[in-house]
Amino acid sequence: MKKLFILLLSVFIFQSIAWAQVEYPSVDPSATYITVEGEEIDDASSAQSAPLTAHFLANPQNVGEYSARYEWVITHMTQTSSEVVVHRFDENLDYTFTQSGSFSVQLYATFILGNDTITVPEEGEENPIMVSICESKLEFPNAFSPNGDGYNDVFKAKDGYQSIVSFKASIFNRWGQRLYSWDSPDGEWDGKHNGHTVNDGVYYLVVTAKGADGRKYSIRKAVNVLTGYDNSSKTGGGKDE
Repeated sequence: MKKLFILLLSVFIFQSIAWAQVEYPSVDPSATYITVEGEEIDDASSAQSAPLTAHFLANPQNVGEYSARYEWVITHMTQTSSEVVVHRFDENLDYTFTQSGSFSVQLYATFILGNDTITVPEEGEENPIMVSICESKLEFPNAFSPNGDGYNDVFKAKDGYQSIVSFKASIFNRWGQRLYSWDSPDGEWDGKHNGHTVNDGVYYLVVTAKGADGRKYSIRKAVNVLTGYDNSSKTGGGKDE
């Protein structure tokens, strides 16, 4: 009788160890992002400029013979409401954020083998990836000095522009002739037309743009070309507003 008890106890202990060693399917979601500057980052919980390109990975583990179903939900959250903006059923997800605000990115996974169903995460245990997109900003100087001295030689948006998702800019002379155009907020004008630096004087900037926060920009302003401006005593050169 004692031997039987020891045998049964040994079997119980062996099965308990075997069960403890079973590794069930799980996921370990991760993300990488490409900023507007082309930098790759792995955390966008602090405010980033739009457009922000994201690549989300489910990283499933121990799937074995289980069949897997993945569900990504991206929710745009404000102080008063929340709205689901993405609901997709792929293992991995590519998405470009073009709206300002806070976003939660939650992955749900279901693994099925026969009558065995495993859901990750369980209800109440969600741990979403957080993404924050800042409000837009776009400003331009009122002068530059394309004289090749290395200071203020090009005309472009002021440093610090952010979350601009559509953009078009043109430079005109006083007779309304378009001299140059560009379609990205990181573009610039070197002060040339047909390969030659334009004469000193007043030119006109026309910009239409849209921010990630929905703000529409319609900028009309005079731009002074000052090739004779002396930058030797002022780092960065030129005049600014």
